[in-house]
Amino acid sequence: MPTSPPPPARRSSRERRVPAPPARRRVPAGRGAAPTGKAPTRAELQAEIERSRAELGATIDALTTQLSPKYQAKKAARTTRVAASDAGAFLTGGGMPVGDDRRARNVKVLLGAVAVVAAVVVLNVVVGRVAAKKPRG
Repeated sequence: MPTSPPPPARRSSRERRVPAPPARRRVPAGRGAAPTGKAPTRAELQAEIERSRAELGATIDALTTQLSPKYQAKKAARTTRVAASDAGAFLTGGGMPVGDDRRARNVKVLLGAVAVVAAVVVLNVVVGRVAAKKPRG
């Protein structure tokens, strides 16, 4: 009768998993080693580090700007103004914006939100009038 293999041993809390070594990155053409195949010089390495730092700094600045609440508020206000303008053009016979799917979607969302608010207001007015006509007793 074949026996099943023993269950795997449990690791103690003191044992640590050894992380796998990081994968080696490919160096893009024009960076790192010189085209001749020789190792880069100290000056070349320092220049590459400075370029990388500048790129990283620019990326961080761009992300910081994109994620700031002030920028997000300005962007939302600008989008809402454009959508209101496009909705006004649609209602006056100008049609939907052509060529920019986002603007057309924003017009539809804005008009839908206005329709929902109008429906809620009408419903409240009707319910209020019906309730006012009923005698309370």
